[in-house]
Amino acid sequence: MRRPLGSILGSASLAWLLALGACLTGCSNSAGTPGAAAAAGGSRYIILMNNESPFWDAVRVGMNEEAKRLGVDAVLEPNSTGPAGQIEKLRQYGTQSDIAGVAVCAADAANASLVDEMRKLAERGIPIITLDSDVDRGKFRDARFAFIGTDNLKGGKTLGVAAKNLVPDGGAYVQFVGRIGAQNAIERMDGFKEGAGEKLVERDRMGDETDRTRARENVRNAIRNHPDANVLVGIWSYNAPAIAEIVKAEDKQDKITVVAFDAEQQAINYLEQGLIQVLVVQNPYEMGAQSVRLLKSLKEKDDATVKEMFPNHGQPEGDLYDTGLKVVVPDGSPLKAEMFDSNVQFMPVAEFRAWLAKYNLNAS
Repeated sequence: MRRPLGSILGSASLAWLLALGACLTGCSNSAGTPGAAAAAGGSRYIILMNNESPFWDAVRVGMNEEAKRLGVDAVLEPNSTGPAGQIEKLRQYGTQSDIAGVAVCAADAANASLVDEMRKLAERGIPIITLDSDVDRGKFRDARFAFIGTDNLKGGKTLGVAAKNLVPDGGAYVQFVGRIGAQNAIERMDGFKEGAGEKLVERDRMGDETDRTRARENVRNAIRNHPDANVLVGIWSYNAPAIAEIVKAEDKQDKITVVAFDAEQQAINYLEQGLIQVLVVQNPYEMGAQSVRLLKSLKEKDDATVKEMFPNHGQPEGDLYDTGLKVVVPDGSPLKAEMFDSNVQFMPVAEFRAWLAKYNLNAS
């Protein structure tokens, strides 16, 4: 027997539940898009970044290839001013008649003003989703149809398991990230703590507000203030090279293990040089491609595609599309595939470089 919708989603708004209910009974209206009666007439799909990073280069490639395949226009919009910049962009979209759908990487999961602007677009019939970093699901889940990206809690656990196996005797660690309040940051850091186990003790979580100079300075301060820290953890893509550079400059590479998310080009080089011991790599290519696919399906009421992507939408966690994870290690690593979940791809760095080349990518 199907559970009552109210018990399924709990805090979701009545308006969203009504729209979602229409989807669950056949998606006869707008595939769950709020404000269906005023469906958008635009033709341009937007992916709004949360910060400037090479991570988004792979998103752009996936977005462009999927847009070409589907015969639609898609644009990756920059943002270097945090939540305020995203709020301003969303307001602008509300005044433009050519916007067909928007995917947002939420710079701050708990920012009510950002969520309000997302809701205003949804009320105009413009499909809204999130990618890479979601809004606070406990408070604002109703503000978007779905999330496309990494299962960040699982990703954090995977990185923590890697650290636990690299440093079996334990020790202490510090985590570095752009914005501590971002949902992906919260989930990855909490996941890391769970995966690392009790022998590794957290000393600090240090945010840099996407300032690369501050990111490196955070590493220097962590080494100075926590001399017992033998593991440094990079949560956002640029944190990995920032940590490796400072560890090398401080001549601490024999005492500190570096584990990190994502694979910027320089981070891959540092992995091969032994300055980084493991990279847990997301699939931004798929985030870009699947975001365009879903937005087009929502706008055009392509119920079959929406159901294919989200067969359990309306059930707990049924609005999450996991784009997968890779564990990338250098030659001779003590890490082995059997240490991780079977649905995580385990790749030596040479194999990973071949995968990048297949998609004409330098990073992921």
